[in-house]
Amino acid sequence: MRAAVPVVTVIVAGWNIAGYATEALESLRGQTRTDWRAILVDDGSDDATGAVFDGFASMDPRFTVIHHPDRLGLGAARNSGLELAGTPYVGFLDADDVMEPDALARLVGALERSGSDIAVGAYRRLRPSGSGYAPSDVQPWVAASTAPSRIGVTLAEHPEVVNNIVAWSKVSRAELWRELRFPAGLYEDQLIAQELYTRARRIDTIAEPVVQWRVRADGSSITQGEGRIEVLRAVLAAMRAGLEVLRRSAPEAAVLARARTILAMDVPRLHAQASTPEYPRQLEAFRAEIAALAG
Repeated sequence: MRAAVPVVTVIVAGWNIAGYATEALESLRGQTRTDWRAILVDDGSDDATGAVFDGFASMDPRFTVIHHPDRLGLGAARNSGLELAGTPYVGFLDADDVMEPDALARLVGALERSGSDIAVGAYRRLRPSGSGYAPSDVQPWVAASTAPSRIGVTLAEHPEVVNNIVAWSKVSRAELWRELRFPAGLYEDQLIAQELYTRARRIDTIAEPVVQWRVRADGSSITQGEGRIEVLRAVLAAMRAGLEVLRRSAPEAAVLARARTILAMDVPRLHAQASTPEYPRQLEAFRAEIAALAG
């Protein structure tokens, strides 16, 4: 039987995630919709990540592997995948996360039916539980960005969608990426998400979860290191950059929605992790800046 012509490219980038990559890639192979291809980008790993990627490519021709000889960062790894996409739609999956079985059917199917430019799904956390991991419920602020499901809305009609700021909960038309690439550094999703929203003519939202976002038991992910001052600076810079995109190109309601969520959710979360006297000083200056913007 001939393989289906792929309509969506899923870019899977990772560095030293050999222990999680098999589950991530099996979740992609298990999609109810099969007309996809995947670009796997090993970002200079020094564990078995590259071997896991190569193993999947050897047994399924839908996988293509790129090996970076040195670590360039998640943004650069995703950009390498974007150069090879070549399908009408593009999505992302982090190599330590798990895609729900009907994720592509929901996201790509929505765009095919609606003609919108981007489909945005809910997600839930995959938390350590006993000797393994268990998915949690969708968090309220995530649900507010996607529920109820919507077809062909604008930012003016649904500004709360701007609070869904991760790359891997979305599928978008490839045209949006012609002049768009991920920036270097940490928390690169935040800027890109707002660029996608402001460039999209219409947006679909999917209330059901499409991805399980892993909270690593060993605490090794970037978001689990936010108590460090250098990581705080990176996350504050990313939130500022995303807000600047909205201030430049989005309705005021979208700017307010993002600023108010940052004040209600991000600032308290970061404050609880303060590790040095400089940490709360920088965070308070940021809080005052965003409070002035929120009105």
